[in-house]
Amino acid sequence: MSVFGPVVKIHPVVLASICDSYERRNEGASRVIGTILGTIDKHSIEVTNCFSVPHNESEDEVAVDMEFAKNMYELHKRVSPTEVIIGWYATGFDITEHSVLIHEYYSREATNPIHLTVDTALQSGKMNIRAYVSAQMGVPGKTVGVMFTPLSVKYIYYDTERIGVDLLQRTRVTPSRTKGLTSDLSQVGSAASRIQDMLTTVLAYIEDVLSGKVTADNSVGRFLMDLVNKVPTITAEDFENMLNSNINVSARLKILKLIVYIGRMTS
Repeated sequence: MSVFGPVVKIHPVVLASICDSYERRNEGASRVIGTILGTIDKHSIEVTNCFSVPHNESEDEVAVDMEFAKNMYELHKRVSPTEVIIGWYATGFDITEHSVLIHEYYSREATNPIHLTVDTALQSGKMNIRAYVSAQMGVPGKTVGVMFTPLSVKYIYYDTERIGVDLLQRTRVTPSRTKGLTSDLSQVGSAASRIQDMLTTVLAYIEDVLSGKVTADNSVGRFLMDLVNKVPTITAEDFENMLNSNINVSARLKILKLIVYIGRMTS
């Protein structure tokens, strides 16, 4: 399938909200729809939030509570004024005739809105998520149709969202499908372990490049340089004061040991 246009970046909270709306849908409803919110730049569309919109549909007609959608958006702007309407979502795998009608409404709320489909029925064994933009096609002055063109979809998350995603991942391997929250110290330890693994991978790559085993990749070099430049310059005294004021003694010792270990690896 050909893919055109900007990349659609979706945050985990959006998918969780859509799945929750689907699980809570009215009896007899085949799918749920809703408004998606986020930000837009020249190269990407970032979907950061959403809310469901009540609707009824049959084989012959569809009715959407547009007044509810407007009121919800007005309330949402009070909390997150930077997020704007960028399109709408629907659960299911296919784009139907009703989808064209609903998309027409959102075209009045957003310039070139995107349509997000979430396959909550897991028809292919996983939750396929697709994004589309529409374009009119046909002969001017005669019958005109609508063509939905797919966009690239990418999943991203904030650092704070990563904690929730990791917790959900751990529930997959537990028989009860439940997992308790970890302590702050455990989270620090897990984060430190991930950093250690990443450093090990980076150091192995650098050593292979220096020894000639691997051809140097300029894009990787630029990424590593950018990463190094983002590390804040801080004196040993300031670092110690920060550590003392934010971490208890037990955690402090473990992190200091890790810092010493990482220093040995990189020296």
